[in-house]
Amino acid sequence: MNRSSIFTLLLLLRLPAASATISDEILIIVNDASPTSKAVGMDYAGKRHVKNILHVRCEDSALRQKNETIELKTYAEQIEAPLRHFLQSHTSINFIVTTKGVPIRISGAPLGWADAGTLKASLDSYLAAFGYDKLAGAVKVEFKMPDSKVPGWAWENRYWNAKISFTHAKFGGYLVTRLDGYTQADALSLTAHALAAESHLVQGFVLLDVDATRGLGDKTAQPAALPGTVITAESAWDAWNADMIHAHEELVRRRVPDRLDLTETFVGNQENLIGYFSWGSNDAHFSQAAYRSLRFLPGAIADTAVSTGGRSFFRQIEGQSMIADLIAQGITGVKGYTDEPLLQAVASPTIALDRYLSGFTLAESLYAASHFVGWTDIVIGDPIARPYR
Repeated sequence: MNRSSIFTLLLLLRLPAASATISDEILIIVNDASPTSKAVGMDYAGKRHVKNILHVRCEDSALRQKNETIELKTYAEQIEAPLRHFLQSHTSINFIVTTKGVPIRISGAPLGWADAGTLKASLDSYLAAFGYDKLAGAVKVEFKMPDSKVPGWAWENRYWNAKISFTHAKFGGYLVTRLDGYTQADALSLTAHALAAESHLVQGFVLLDVDATRGLGDKTAQPAALPGTVITAESAWDAWNADMIHAHEELVRRRVPDRLDLTETFVGNQENLIGYFSWGSNDAHFSQAAYRSLRFLPGAIADTAVSTGGRSFFRQIEGQSMIADLIAQGITGVKGYTDEPLLQAVASPTIALDRYLSGFTLAESLYAASHFVGWTDIVIGDPIARPYR
């Protein structure tokens, strides 16, 4: 056996197994009241050979923006109850895929960001914490922000910074991702991009667009664990810059092409991106035109430090930059936030890129990089996309 073969064998032993039955680990949630949801769900089921499909019926969030938010009582009746019943008899599920047409936000949940006295959580992140309340050792985090009328709540993500494959049996909860975008075509493209990257990976580069006006921080301290279970302030903004710088040094070490930009310019007009991390519209020199000029290769992943980049999948005429723009521009996976996440929740570029480029799935990579579940996070893309295996 030559050196290359030995390396490949060791890599396969260390990484999540590429099993022919991985489709049995996936559950797709389809809203039968939404033609879009049915089309996206059936497309994914066909391409990934998934047989586990949960049919629910609720208001079609692809039809109008107000339907993207569902009240807790309605969610419990129309989504959680059938889901709980399904999971009781399907214990092999590790990944859950929600589809365009399924609401993105739960209002009045016992978890989430406190907005005007009402807690709001991402529906997907709420599902990711499914069963955490029954897990021995699960840690609840309280957000006691000075300007909030009531505290917010989330669970510490038990998969944070993990270096082994995810299973529900080992870690609890589920890795939940969403196939969504401005249009049905955008939602369908996520699976197509994942499959294209797996069949033929094109070399590109990672763009790390630092906003130096926020300070560069201590790269040796990143990625950092949570300091405690009560959060009273957002983490220092220079910490995420430091994480991007740390990610850059790791990419250089691995000889992965990247561009670390420390200038005041918000970088645009870039093509062939395989990874993208920036401050989005929180950058002091943000340019919408530059943001919308970015183009991604199949397999690319991203996160932006934007509080509400995932607030909707309808085009917005004002407000913060949207992750749906990146989907329309060809990204394969991206993490965003339906409501205020605080900087502590934004994915660590160092962890996300390390896991993904080492052969972990898209869902494993972005969840391993994230501190919370039951919060405001929303992860877009095919959960088992794995172009670097």
